[in-house]
Amino acid sequence: MAFDVIMPQMGESIAEATILKWHRKVGEAIGKDETLYEISTDKVDAEIPAPLAGTLLEILVSENQTVPVGSVVARLGDANEKPVGAPPAAKAEETSAAPVSAAAPHAPVLDHDNSLEGRLAAKSSPLVRKMAETHGVDLQTVKGSGQHGRVTKSDLEAHLAQTPIKSLPQAEVPPAPTLPPASPAVPAPVPGERVRMEPMSRMRKIISDNMVASRRTSAHVYTVWEFDLTHVARLRRRNQKAFQEAYGVKLSFMPFVMAATAKALRAFPVVNAAVEGDHIAYKLDINLGVAVSLDWGLIVPVVRQADQLNLGGLARALNDLAERSRTKQLKPDEITGGTFTITNPGVFGDTFGLPIISQPQVAILGMGAIKKRPVVVTDEEGNDSIAIRETMFSGLSFDHRIIDGAVADQFMALIKKELETSDFGLA
Repeated sequence: MAFDVIMPQMGESIAEATILKWHRKVGEAIGKDETLYEISTDKVDAEIPAPLAGTLLEILVSENQTVPVGSVVARLGDANEKPVGAPPAAKAEETSAAPVSAAAPHAPVLDHDNSLEGRLAAKSSPLVRKMAETHGVDLQTVKGSGQHGRVTKSDLEAHLAQTPIKSLPQAEVPPAPTLPPASPAVPAPVPGERVRMEPMSRMRKIISDNMVASRRTSAHVYTVWEFDLTHVARLRRRNQKAFQEAYGVKLSFMPFVMAATAKALRAFPVVNAAVEGDHIAYKLDINLGVAVSLDWGLIVPVVRQADQLNLGGLARALNDLAERSRTKQLKPDEITGGTFTITNPGVFGDTFGLPIISQPQVAILGMGAIKKRPVVVTDEEGNDSIAIRETMFSGLSFDHRIIDGAVADQFMALIKKELETSDFGLA
């Protein structure tokens, strides 16, 4: 008897997901908990295991198609049952599609919500709705080309390209210069030019839209500091063996930076906040997002209540989240709810970076490469000398709407003090 494979609910706020890849072909056997297919949502990519052992009898949703949570995407059964076959492959540029008819009876009824938000949600993906909000577009005015009038990303982009820009009356002050469009038209290829075109991945498109939206939302300002990590480097060397025996993970520089940052966030709550209309929402929990670079993009898992963890707890949590990021095992709630983000381009040799704030947060810390540099040091008697120190340049991007430069620098000064003087609970 055939068993329906259902698109899983990956989080309360996730209504649909896109099939990225099938790991089995129709007619092939699979064991329970072996990866059957990969999906992508607006929150996270994940590998979905087979709910039971059997043979893949039918694939109802092809790669690159998007369907609501609860839809039947495939059927498993006994090897003696006749496989039905896979649906035709979706086009590479297709970013959103309604569930195929075979799966429709099992899909959740999205149109039961007669409110405006419910109707719009049923006829557009979360990505499209976010883009519409960013550009101030009423989705009711956009003609959808998808099934049942569903508005796709291409529909919205075409609408934006055709919408004229309203100018101010001549009697008023001269109009401000218009911003360039978010998605400029691709210029025609130069004759003889060799070009290889490929569509953006779903993750890359989400990153692209989020970064552009953040630049338009926050008043980005930057401050760059130099931290002397010689003291931290000594603590690492002195305690590395005992730390690994106690916690089972290596002691890197990142847990020290996380601990110092968590303390500074507690001291300066406006940096651990968000802007909501004309109010400041101070977040009572300190949830640190740490950027993890992947072969296929970037993801930011969250260490919750980081200020309540010691170095061992921070190192364990970070190691676990990073490993599961790379194997697509993260849960949606593990990449949401961050109140401040740390990114470390320094691992690639970067001197320092000025990262873009992750909305709705109001600041982000970028770590540069840790290098041995000549530094002027002053002893207790005021005598100067040149010493070799392990230092790191670190850039803070902050939202000037609610964070003043003085507060940002005091925040960085406290991180510097912690990194250069604290023993972090180590001997």
